Amino acid sequence: MVDQSVPGVASPSRRTILKSLAGLAGIAAVPGALAACSSSGGNSSNTSGAAGGSSSAGAASGTISFGSNYSDPQPKDAFAALTQSATASTKVKVNINTVDHNTFQNNISAYLQGTPDDLATWFAGYRLQFFAAQGLLDPIDDVWDKIGGNFNDATKSLSKGADGKYYLVPIYNYPWVVFYNKSTFSKNGYDIPQNWDQFIALAKQMQKDGLVPLAFAEKDGWPALGTFDIINLRVNGYDYHIKLMQHKIPWTDKGVTDVFDHWREVMPYLQNGANGRLWQDAAKTLENKQAGMMFQGSNQVAANYAASNLADLDFFPYPEINSAYGQDYMDAPTDGFMMPKKGKNKDAAKAILEYIGTGDAESTFLKTDHWDVGVAQGLVAPSYNAIQKKSTEAISQCKSVSQFMDRDTVPDMATAMIKLIQGFIDDPSASSVQSLQKSAEKQAKTIFG
Repeated sequence: MVDQSVPGVASPSRRTILKSLAGLAGIAAVPGALAACSSSGGNSSNTSGAAGGSSSAGAASGTISFGSNYSDPQPKDAFAALTQSATASTKVKVNINTVDHNTFQNNISAYLQGTPDDLATWFAGYRLQFFAAQGLLDPIDDVWDKIGGNFNDATKSLSKGADGKYYLVPIYNYPWVVFYNKSTFSKNGYDIPQNWDQFIALAKQMQKDGLVPLAFAEKDGWPALGTFDIINLRVNGYDYHIKLMQHKIPWTDKGVTDVFDHWREVMPYLQNGANGRLWQDAAKTLENKQAGMMFQGSNQVAANYAASNLADLDFFPYPEINSAYGQDYMDAPTDGFMMPKKGKNKDAAKAILEYIGTGDAESTFLKTDHWDVGVAQGLVAPSYNAIQKKSTEAISQCKSVSQFMDRDTVPDMATAMIKLIQGFIDDPSASSVQSLQKSAEKQAKTIFG
């Protein structure tokens, strides 16, 4: 999830954006729930879900290429269904160029500067603003003139660059939570932990019962960033987390030490050898009931489960650590689609984006995607399963949601933290934490100038 580009510009007013997104996520996925909602700004004349009526759609023709990081089977199928529906609506043919998820992220800067596709999958918020500020994306305000009425103001803000122009059409978000199998908890008489002491006690009991308490993987680099995020949000709160990501708080601060001290406490119950394991393999450990829990994104764990086992899967928000913040915050990233500046068939690409920015398009995507939740207003969700319904509730109950470390800070800092956290996983000692904090702060001073 991390690219190798140089640091960019600061992000404006992200707290307001993310705080209001929590409420949006909890409502948008419920059929008909947003029919009475309105949006300030943008042209709301096209709210029926139709893709037509735009100048770009009218001028569209031919074929576009679409760079995709949807490399896992189920999201790949959902994306294929979406683009097929887009072609049927716009008559623009779409050729999908699928690249392994991590490879796509790791090479995104070179990709955008080279010969990119006409459209590409990407992330909302700061990671979008970063490349827009470098002039590597084309603004799509004319597309948003047509689709603006389909989205809440919070989602609109996440789709803009620092210059106030639109650069992304979003399609879904998803929560990072603790997954478990209902049958495992029922068989062993486990209760859902509400606070840190209960969480540690449960992990100890699972270990006694012959289970790996928490399935865990870090070979890809980014998964452990989520563990840092949630412990930071639970220990220090949302404002602290965002300030740390912006280097307005030093990495040597005691609050950061507290995060790693809590991580050290739970480390004996995390699956060994994480730096050599893919998250898919960790998820299979949970699915096979060798592990009792796993903290990861819903569109990863649920998507990795066999359909026959999904009914047994459930989750709970990460337990409270500091009563001042309770379970008020979580990572709930928003994904979507951008238009690289060096793409060629602009009119056709915009026609596809205009279609994607409708409730009909999201509904088509979600007929195959059974783990994410849509963000369009007025979306009639196609048979959400228990995980999706619970995801909307979990996000809506948050006071604020963050986007994930590698989306909330500059890319170089996220890359630095991946390496430092992997070192911490190998050696979770107090002296290792002290060294990590000093190194993180030294690099942050260079990266943020």
